[in-house]
Amino acid sequence: MTDFSDLISQAKKMQEKMKETQDIIKNIEVEGFAGGNLVKVIMNGENELKKVILDDNLFKESKEIVEDLIVSAVNDAKSKIKKKTTEEISKATGGINFPPGFKFPL
Repeated sequence: MTDFSDLISQAKKMQEKMKETQDIIKNIEVEGFAGGNLVKVIMNGENELKKVILDDNLFKESKEIVEDLIVSAVNDAKSKIKKKTTEEISKATGGINFPPGFKFPL
């Protein structure tokens, strides 16, 4: 029975590490850029858009270009969030990749 107890203990430790990792992820902030820094966005680890910064030179462009650059900057930030989130989860799990949405049973 000791093996099962050890397994439960390890699972609880991993669950605690994952909780700590979730807290770390919440506090991550990244910057996304587009158009040679004409558009900058700041997004947090929960994929919340916190700020949009537009360079004055951007307003010389057409509405469609401005819209496309904003979308590109947001997508850049989301990509960076995904990378940082994956890195933090990998640290917590020792490199074990769990499927998206995996929940610990304990």
